[in-house]
Amino acid sequence: MTLEQRLRSMRKTMRDMFGITRLRAGQEDIIRSVLERRDTLATMPTGAGKSLCYQLPALHLDGTTLVVSPLIALMKDQADKLLAAGIDCTLVNSTLRRREERDALQRIVDGRSGIVFVTPERLAQPAFMKVLQAGGEHSVGLVVVDEAHCVSQWGHDFRPAFLQIAGAVKALGQPPVLALTATATQPVLDDVTRSLGLRDPRIVRTGTLRENLRYRVVQVSVGGGKDGAERAAQTKREQLREVIAANAGSGIIYTATVRDAEDIYAWLAEAGESVSRYHGKLSPGARDAAQEAFMSGATRLMVATNAFGMGIDKADIRFVIHYQMPGSLDAYYQETGRAGRDGEPADCVLLFDLNDRRIQQFFLAGRYPSVELAQRLYDTLAARCKDAPEGTTFVELKDALPDVGRGKLEVALGMLVDARIARRDRQRRYHPRARDGAHESAHDAVTKAAAQFEAMSVHDKETLQQMIDYAQSGQCRWRTILAYYGDTPSMQRCGVCDNCVSPPQIAPVERSIAVGDTLFDAEVASGLSKPQPWSPGDAVRVPRFGAGEVALASGEQVAIVFPDGRTRTFMSSYVKAARRAA
Repeated sequence: MTLEQRLRSMRKTMRDMFGITRLRAGQEDIIRSVLERRDTLATMPTGAGKSLCYQLPALHLDGTTLVVSPLIALMKDQADKLLAAGIDCTLVNSTLRRREERDALQRIVDGRSGIVFVTPERLAQPAFMKVLQAGGEHSVGLVVVDEAHCVSQWGHDFRPAFLQIAGAVKALGQPPVLALTATATQPVLDDVTRSLGLRDPRIVRTGTLRENLRYRVVQVSVGGGKDGAERAAQTKREQLREVIAANAGSGIIYTATVRDAEDIYAWLAEAGESVSRYHGKLSPGARDAAQEAFMSGATRLMVATNAFGMGIDKADIRFVIHYQMPGSLDAYYQETGRAGRDGEPADCVLLFDLNDRRIQQFFLAGRYPSVELAQRLYDTLAARCKDAPEGTTFVELKDALPDVGRGKLEVALGMLVDARIARRDRQRRYHPRARDGAHESAHDAVTKAAAQFEAMSVHDKETLQQMIDYAQSGQCRWRTILAYYGDTPSMQRCGVCDNCVSPPQIAPVERSIAVGDTLFDAEVASGLSKPQPWSPGDAVRVPRFGAGEVALASGEQVAIVFPDGRTRTFMSSYVKAARRAA
């Protein structure tokens, strides 16, 4: 069957089984690339129809379509919709009972399921890989990586198990790969391409702008210290109550920590709100119940950490509130993108306290293994394999390093393998690679390879700063987001964000300003000196407000903490250097 014949047949399936009469922008380009059996990397905004780009071709391709999904809830949601449309599919995940899993695996071997959903961790299991390889004529014909930004070590949802997908694809005979995500910067796209081993992939980007989302930042910074933190929490709750009261329909409140999720959930429940909560420390049953209550409309609000929401298809979410800023604009756009999937207006509100950056800095501090850990891991691997030439398993290494977290150990092992300092055989046992005496020592090689984590750490700090810059910017919010993703904005102002609807005003200044021993009119004085770069900790003075200390400098804006504990933001041209008290 020719490509055009497949496309005609596919359009009939689209009408008959999915009830869709025409494809959206970008969908046909992606589907055509898949039918041409070409590796494809596509970014489409939330709600733009990414799932159809593999579901439709899967019904017209030979072999099994293997969908690697990061969340069990996400794959269940997609599988339920397929089954409701009369399309057979199979899930293989940790929620299955032994008999259910056995039946699912047999369905794959028999070729009775055209679409199979799995987690990336499942691909790390040799027994499961044998099942996929035993399919014969029903072998895997397409591998789909959903939420592909998770593959990237630079992405905000980095997950070590995704790094093993490329090896699994190779073991399956190198079928074409379709990688899908809602957003990705160019460095993330490059890293996904490299990490998945994509071969000359076709890149399809359909844009980032969703005109129905109305972005707003509420400044709640009130300075540091215990008193400042308490006042910020009180201010946040007041603002949270106002936003919830002003918006009809359902909404999500994101918190950065489990403790805050529990606190806000309890506070809202006590106030009589219809609310659920969702975070990683709840039992699977409790998470499922909370998700079902919110999705069905039994509860109006969901208070959650970032564990909730990826791929959740609830069309009528009218607002998303961030109680604390996330660690990057990637995370922020992904999470706010869950609002307004029906195309109707929806509000995206960030309650911004500059002090919340400490939460994200804490997360970043423990994200990557140190050079010392990488060297310790290599020494442990070498010592174990000295007496065990058959190699050692991940579990054995974890037992030998009980104080090292599983995720961090996976990252460090992946680094050693990528740098060809260690290797993993087909039985997934690890071995140190022999070092040629004429080349660098193993110790030097480990140190050199581990240096990449320093680059990642620097990059993460930069992305956190970009999130802070967004929150303090006086520019159009949408232009800032589009510029971050490398999109060329088609408009000067979106007309719907807070900075467009109510442009920020600089606090009024005294009509005269002292420059040395001379008084100048404020307009004249402002022309005497150009804005200068400020650094955190600089002693400064601002007319009418007096002396303070720079907390953050971003472009032309400077955030200053004053003795009363309040933080205010000014244009740099209004800020002058001040002498510190002796």
